[in-house]
Amino acid sequence: MDAFTAGLLQRIRATESDLTRARDEGDDFLVEVEQAELDDLRRLAAEHGVEVATSV
Repeated sequence: MDAFTAGLLQRIRATESDLTRARDEGDDFLVEVEQAELDDLRRLAAEHGVEVATSV
């Protein structure tokens, strides 16, 4: 796995964790921010052929 793929997958995992935390805390604004970030990261992954398991 190259550095780009590893970094992208790490960012996705971190964002998924942050999204879960925001949902648990009931922070609707932060949920929107984290969901948008996650959508962007997943789009980037798809554009570069990086397979991402969906956990959130």
